[in-house]
Amino acid sequence: MSAEATPRALATNSDLVLIVDDVPDNLAVLHDALDESGYTVLVATSGEQALQRAAQARPDIVLLDAMMPGIDGFEVARRLKADAATAHIPIVFMTGLTETEHLIAALDAGGVDYVTKPIKPKEVLARMNVHLQGARRARQEAQQAGQARNALDAFGYASITVRMPEGKLIWQTALARDLLLRYCGSVAPVTPPVILDWLRQHLPAARGRHIEPPALSIPLGADRLSLRLHQQTGQDDEGDDWLIIMREVSDTAVIEAMSLSLKLTAREAEVLYWVVKGKTNKDIGEILGSSPATAKKHLERVYVKLGVETRTAAAGVAIKRIRELQPQFEL
Repeated sequence: MSAEATPRALATNSDLVLIVDDVPDNLAVLHDALDESGYTVLVATSGEQALQRAAQARPDIVLLDAMMPGIDGFEVARRLKADAATAHIPIVFMTGLTETEHLIAALDAGGVDYVTKPIKPKEVLARMNVHLQGARRARQEAQQAGQARNALDAFGYASITVRMPEGKLIWQTALARDLLLRYCGSVAPVTPPVILDWLRQHLPAARGRHIEPPALSIPLGADRLSLRLHQQTGQDDEGDDWLIIMREVSDTAVIEAMSLSLKLTAREAEVLYWVVKGKTNKDIGEILGSSPATAKKHLERVYVKLGVETRTAAAGVAIKRIRELQPQFEL
């Protein structure tokens, strides 16, 4: 039995279980039972080791002895739950303490369940399976939601989730983080006051009558950040979570979106954008610091990629796509 942490990338498709107990015999019994059942097993013999291995390997579940010298199981659980990287991991306590106060302490420390010693491997496996199924569903849902939201970034649509009435920014894509910093000078978990005021003004109608509020526009020089309330994504005792889609409206943003969505190079997208704006090849050459002939060559490649033959047809394709991607942009 090896106590070395196996890198998660090298593990099999089985769930990764971290067993924490200072008694070698307990570790051996559980390790063998879990290993035979197809789990990938890590072990730790102290609270310090447990915290280190959990941080390195990110196990799918932790079986945690409550009473250990040094950092006991209760403190290990509290520290794991206090760290955002490990807070989601379900913890099942293993304890010989059966008094109600100790069991309550285990749950208060962050445990989702407990088993009493002497350990019965079949009982542990049954309890684990229940919590792993829930953890798998939660991970899958979070991954799918994250993939869908982050996919918006590729087309310039950033998104954030704000919890109301607290007004805390609880989730954001990478692009949203950059836009909020540039336009509002704020970083999560702070929601910019201008967005909070907009939400507080319009949420009552959105909740009661399902009316989409008017978009919020935040200017910055010649550019602006446009936000719209997309949908409610969650509700609990602490409040409601609202997904907000934001989009930067500018020449640069439109060109980048055209490049991604039409599979053009950055320069080809620039040339097409100025064609949409009614510029001649001579004008485009001057704007981009090149010759009219160079602009013409880029435009010919655009024709091939878009499957069109004329300047007017290429502009038509581009205008349709711009209206799909940025309906608020004025052509």
